[in-house]
Amino acid sequence: MNRTHYIGGQWVEGQGNAFTSTNPATGATIWQGHAATEPQAESAVAAARAAFPAWSATPFESRLAILTRFRDQLQNQADTLAEQIAAETGKILWDAKGEAAATIGKLAFTLKAYEERTPDKSTPMQGFSAHLRHRPHGVLAVFGPYNFPAHLPNGHIIPALLAGNTIVFKPSELTPATAEWMVQQWEAAGLPAGVLNLLQGEKETGIALAHQPIDGLLFTGSSATGTLLHRQFAGRPEIILALEMGGNNPLIIHNITDIRAAIYDTIQSAYISSGQRCTCARRLIVTQGPWAEPFIAGLTEATAALRIGKNGDTPAPFMGPLVSNPEAEKLLQAHDTLIQHGAQALVPLRRLHPTLPYLSAGLLDVTHCNERPDEEWFGPLLQLIRVPDLDAAITQANHTRFGLSAGLFSDDAQSWEQFRTRSRAGIINWNKQTTGASGMAPFGGIGCSGNHHAAGYYAADYCAYPVASMESPQLTLPETLSPGITL
Repeated sequence: MNRTHYIGGQWVEGQGNAFTSTNPATGATIWQGHAATEPQAESAVAAARAAFPAWSATPFESRLAILTRFRDQLQNQADTLAEQIAAETGKILWDAKGEAAATIGKLAFTLKAYEERTPDKSTPMQGFSAHLRHRPHGVLAVFGPYNFPAHLPNGHIIPALLAGNTIVFKPSELTPATAEWMVQQWEAAGLPAGVLNLLQGEKETGIALAHQPIDGLLFTGSSATGTLLHRQFAGRPEIILALEMGGNNPLIIHNITDIRAAIYDTIQSAYISSGQRCTCARRLIVTQGPWAEPFIAGLTEATAALRIGKNGDTPAPFMGPLVSNPEAEKLLQAHDTLIQHGAQALVPLRRLHPTLPYLSAGLLDVTHCNERPDEEWFGPLLQLIRVPDLDAAITQANHTRFGLSAGLFSDDAQSWEQFRTRSRAGIINWNKQTTGASGMAPFGGIGCSGNHHAAGYYAADYCAYPVASMESPQLTLPETLSPGITL
């Protein structure tokens, strides 16, 4: 019997359709189970609802002690966590270790954010005091993505639990084993029954959970799915909805001298994690100047030479496979669509294995395309656009319905100021890869990249709501009564 759902402190078998998770690097089966059904989604939300009063009333120090034990569980098994992530996503181990480290480090950043963003405050006034406190919402659903199956769900779960919420977690159907392992660590840390519940499954399970009487939904994933959720909860202001939905991110190259450094950070921006990061650069915008042709030629050569493989290969690869064959096919179709629209393949995107989702890195010059779809193609496909100057580059960078990350490589501080003040994105980097983000900063975007509930350091903002009070220890009659009142 495969007990893969965690409901009310018990591991139970799914009652829905069977599905599996495989290692995209080898095709080996990692996990097998049955999806949760709508009645099981109801049970999970009911368990979270029943656990909420006691958990929200638990002293903050006691909640923090449990979260600290969970953090320590991960720290003691950091290599195991990294290996689990690598096996289920196909990430190269050094990349997976980075995710494990970010997952472990989340609690420290969350605690600082909690203290700064949601503190208790008291201000003496004339005859009374003004107080600010924060309360948890209740039962929150967390929808996790496959590209960071530990770190990104954890980025919602840690602040939500710290604030006193209870949770029903629905991970990606492509990474159920990592989610199961993470919940086992919560169980070992002593989290009370019902505070965190796990529902495994595909689209139908997510739909069933989203239709339950929850108090909020915290989502990381595609813009298409996030937009559907936004429509579903339209007209329901009582539901807190935090959406992080990726982007069609621009990177501008303008007035640089260190060509090799620019090439290196462009590769880190576009192709790290096989291009499966929501902050990856999708559009490379290069201005005219003496830097342009040497940079493009060097990037073309370096991109074509990138090593793609699996863990254990010698020499070590930079990129692994995509997470699945369907995702690889989407990228290949996007590549062909751009070629049909007039793109020039500087480095063509190619399938490298007949049955496994290994792709080469692709670099297309789309400057003269008759159509450039404004899509987030989630993989190692970078589009080059040549423009005459910085003004045109910024205009081109902002020509998107998304607004997650954007970057400028330039030695000119004035150009940075111009870019920073005009760029429409939530994460704007200067001479740093677009995929870099600080745990001490908010993480989120505008437009179709989010709904103004940034995660990261600002996750505390959507995990609790402010309560303002005016307080006096006793009633007192004012010296002067309002006109028209006689006592």
